Amino acid sequence: MGETIKLTSPADGFEFSAYHEPSFTPRKGGVIVIQEIFGIDQYVRADVARWAKAGYEAIAPALFDRRQHDFVAPHDADGIAAGIAHARATPMEQALADIEACRDFLAPRGKVCVVGYCYGGSLAWIAAARLGGLAAAASYYGSMVKANAHLKPRCPTIVHLGRTDPGIPADEVEAAVKESNPDVPVYIYEGAGHGFNNESPERYSAEAADLARQRTRHLFDAAV
Repeated sequence: MGETIKLTSPADGFEFSAYHEPSFTPRKGGVIVIQEIFGIDQYVRADVARWAKAGYEAIAPALFDRRQHDFVAPHDADGIAAGIAHARATPMEQALADIEACRDFLAPRGKVCVVGYCYGGSLAWIAAARLGGLAAAASYYGSMVKANAHLKPRCPTIVHLGRTDPGIPADEVEAAVKESNPDVPVYIYEGAGHGFNNESPERYSAEAADLARQRTRHLFDAAV
């Protein structure tokens, strides 16, 4: 059963919340689950539970706690606007420091991987390049990946994109990643849009989500 715990940022000493769940089966390693713009909602918690059932101690940091504690937004126009405002107002170094705190919490018990979705997909890509101590990373449809494609991941990393995502041109992102990181697999899922891993009815693509999860689990299992 998951629970909310408190961690301290190494950057500014701020105590933020994180949703944590121990592994259900013999522990393979740790996974940091990085949120979408909607906060630590039911879908992020469900993803933490999936990783726990797969044998990973999982933790999802509440990256907007400094601006609004326990922020959770609906998947509508107002929720999107609120989430984007929080994401834009959150300095990159601050978010990376919170991810670093999660890494340091998990690391004493084994290797640590990171997976992120939407806003978190961008952060997973950047964390893989800028933070040490990560065993593997999976980035799902991050809007900042293209602009940061020149960064060199320090660990095995994969990128997942939806073909019909209206805000992230999959072919352009793939080309940018391949130009600087030809060995990084970029998977494009036909018929899948933005947020296809999220099980909300308006976004979920079961076929794409299942395949992407298989690929991500294979990467993480090999890394830990």
